[in-house]
Amino acid sequence: MQETGRIEIRLLVDSDIPAAMQLKEFARWNQTETDWRCLLRLEPRGCFGALLDGSLVGTTTTTTYDRELAWIGMVLVNPEYRRCGIATRLIKTALDYLSGKVITVKLDATPEGQPVYESLGFEVESLIERWVGIAGATPVGCSNTIETGAELDIETRRELIALDRRAFGADRAPLIEILIDNACVAPVLARAADGRLNGYALARRGTNADYVGPLVTTNAEQAGPLLDRVLGQLTGQQIYIDVNSAFEIGARVLADRGFVKQRDLIRMCYGARNSVAFPWVFAIAGPEVG
Repeated sequence: MQETGRIEIRLLVDSDIPAAMQLKEFARWNQTETDWRCLLRLEPRGCFGALLDGSLVGTTTTTTYDRELAWIGMVLVNPEYRRCGIATRLIKTALDYLSGKVITVKLDATPEGQPVYESLGFEVESLIERWVGIAGATPVGCSNTIETGAELDIETRRELIALDRRAFGADRAPLIEILIDNACVAPVLARAADGRLNGYALARRGTNADYVGPLVTTNAEQAGPLLDRVLGQLTGQQIYIDVNSAFEIGARVLADRGFVKQRDLIRMCYGARNSVAFPWVFAIAGPEVG
């Protein structure tokens, strides 16, 4: 065990991103420099680094969604300094920052991290499943209610954000706007017979695989066609999808497209509970943001 008495906790800044990416590589996670910049932009006073002799050895981030909900993510520690209490200090710092700002804090934990979070008062809420596959060009599902929007006008963005708020249980408009702007393919939309938006899907680049999510729909049978329209724009690429296990046909939709389950993440909650499972959320936006 390394000496950690000299650990300093301070705010993360843009100049820390190369060192933060190295920590991310140690963990073999999928986030990019763009993802780090997004987190720092969303919560510049709520992202923290642990330094030892001036070197970044740990990180965590927070993202707040109005006063309803916050997410803790990117809890990373250099392997040489794990099990020294650094992650605990970072999470306590994040919780101190969030105290009084929101009523509920959530995160998606690895099985290895779960005991750390439980020791701090987090409780298991639900399960998120990481699925992996190769994007195919041939759709399995089809629907004439699905459309691709290369450029989303202001009104469509408002519709999409309103739908996401109802599905997610909190207003995360700033995050969704950034994800739309950073999308690697055209956003995909689904509309009901009356023309109302009732589903959408986004995708972005990752360091190991392209990442599909969020994918939200009020009609479970639209999940497959929405996914197919996204995958059709990513033919031949390796894809990660983090699926809400409470979505009623999620596993079948992915298995039908040749995806395989890779691992579980444990969704955990601290403070007041809001919605335990989001039945309209097929794929999450990312473990670091919910």
